[in-house]
Amino acid sequence: MDGLKFNQSPVSLRSEGDSPSDSESFSTTLKFISEMLMEEEDLERKSLMLKDSLALQAAEKSFYDVLGQNYPSDKNSGESESESSSFQTSFSGSSVNTILVQDSVSEVQSVVNKFRGRTGEESSFFSKGKAQISEQERFERNLLEYNLLNGLGRKKNNQRERGYDDQEEGRRNKHSAVFGDDSEPIEMFDKVLLYDGDNDETNGLYKGKLNGGTEKLQRNEQARRFGKTSRSKKQEHKAEMVDLWTLLSQCAQAVAGYDQRTATDLLKQIRQHSSPCGDPTQRLAHYFADGLEVRLTGTRAASYSPLVSNEMSSADILRGHRVYITACPFLRMSFCLANRTIRKLAQNAKRIHIIDFGIQYGFQWPGLIQRLSRTPGGPPKLRITGVELPQPGFRPFERVVETKRRLEKYCKRFGVPSEFNVIAQKWETIRYEDLNIGGDEIVVVNCMYRMKHIPDETVVMRNPRDTVLKLIRRINPALFIHGVCNGTYNAPFFATRFREVLFHYSSLFDMFDTTVPREDEYRILFEKAIYGRDIVNVIACEGLERVERPETYKQWQVRNTRAGFKQVPLDREIFEKVRNTVSSSYHKDFVVEQHGQWLVQGWKGRRTYAISCWKPA
Repeated sequence: MDGLKFNQSPVSLRSEGDSPSDSESFSTTLKFISEMLMEEEDLERKSLMLKDSLALQAAEKSFYDVLGQNYPSDKNSGESESESSSFQTSFSGSSVNTILVQDSVSEVQSVVNKFRGRTGEESSFFSKGKAQISEQERFERNLLEYNLLNGLGRKKNNQRERGYDDQEEGRRNKHSAVFGDDSEPIEMFDKVLLYDGDNDETNGLYKGKLNGGTEKLQRNEQARRFGKTSRSKKQEHKAEMVDLWTLLSQCAQAVAGYDQRTATDLLKQIRQHSSPCGDPTQRLAHYFADGLEVRLTGTRAASYSPLVSNEMSSADILRGHRVYITACPFLRMSFCLANRTIRKLAQNAKRIHIIDFGIQYGFQWPGLIQRLSRTPGGPPKLRITGVELPQPGFRPFERVVETKRRLEKYCKRFGVPSEFNVIAQKWETIRYEDLNIGGDEIVVVNCMYRMKHIPDETVVMRNPRDTVLKLIRRINPALFIHGVCNGTYNAPFFATRFREVLFHYSSLFDMFDTTVPREDEYRILFEKAIYGRDIVNVIACEGLERVERPETYKQWQVRNTRAGFKQVPLDREIFEKVRNTVSSSYHKDFVVEQHGQWLVQGWKGRRTYAISCWKPA
């Protein structure tokens, strides 16, 4: 194949002109993920971090709709300190100040309990004030409601429901806020500390996966994992050519026009010729068909989470992310620019405070910690405040605390003095006082491709995005590093949005097909868990339930400027470093450009991600 394949020409972790420390930083990130995977027994029982947060918000909204009440999307805005609940605890080595929102989870649980006692009345809630629905539609709605409620009430098993935490498990553990110091094998830390410069990490990811004799076993494994039966050779090699793009466009028009019969017929055709294991167009069509089907049935409230089903654990998601960051330079180069800029800014500082909006698993920071440990005269004290959305259940902050614990161990091993705080609540409700900013520290705010999940003015009158930007402006950071997903599929009109999201994801599926073998199981898993989930959300959801709302970097430039920021010129040395690394270590169709003061990355000319640095005007 013309593209870069790992079994032929793997992505190099070391390019010409790439200093050993840069290569070590990226290898450290991969080892950080590997270390998390060593905790697989625990991770197998946990669901995807971001998906859980957004599923909680969607669940709240759906229950308010069922009860005929308006969803209080801005209920925390302006509330007094006494009206919000807070939680504070300490862990060995550092203090953790965890801020929680009001007990919305308890409200959801209460509503669910009411539903359990009234399982025969759900349809009356949905049909109130509406035309009579058919028996088939009633069955589908009741089935979906049953699945939603069963996800909240099912008892613990080896694969817990991914959208919501188990109620019984939460009840047993609601008084236990201390997380054990699960010791990991010391060898995992030594792999980072005793790094020998061998850059074959990428080779190891795909070693032995492409042998011709194992292809049949791989297909059977994929069929088992994704609920699909193996296709016969006759089906696999079907000569009939189908224009899936045309079918998708026609189906979208039928769905938009409420032509259920035509849409259903077109969906059947799309299903016959699409597959999550096929070529890029077939994979794209498979997940777009999922989104169109969800929109057609009208079950938008819970549509963000069902694609990440209960056979996918956090460990599987992490393996998929490891494939992604190895095959694609977008995240690696973003981390490179951000961390190098932070180091240059704070080279003489004694204390650095990084406020990371959207820290998730903390992939960005092991490399920075490793480099800070080599600072002449000793490393500065590093404070990291990890901000995330709340998780469902009785431990809204649990996942962020786990990230904090892993990063804390890295700091201890590398001898970097550290302090970690975590905040788990809606970002627009965070107060300046919650961040505990000191007067003798250099403050850096970091937000890497997560602002798109904050609602905009088309959803909430009091624009949460502007509220978050105003908070960052009040922080008065020495630097605000802002990475954005450059997307044009946030249009309020479905037809326009469908067309734009189709173009956007066709580029991403093509990128994966060129750089990773089609049969790689973790590529398939990543496409299903991340791309597939996001596609369904964009196509099927409206209002607060549509959480994927990207804007172009030019739109963000206007927002940031209006909030009181001015752009910092791109460091020419860092820009050239990023561009040279991409051109020498990745496929030739990856592009790195400078537009104004934005570093823009993309694939085959389509600009996908952009990152820029800002400071208060």
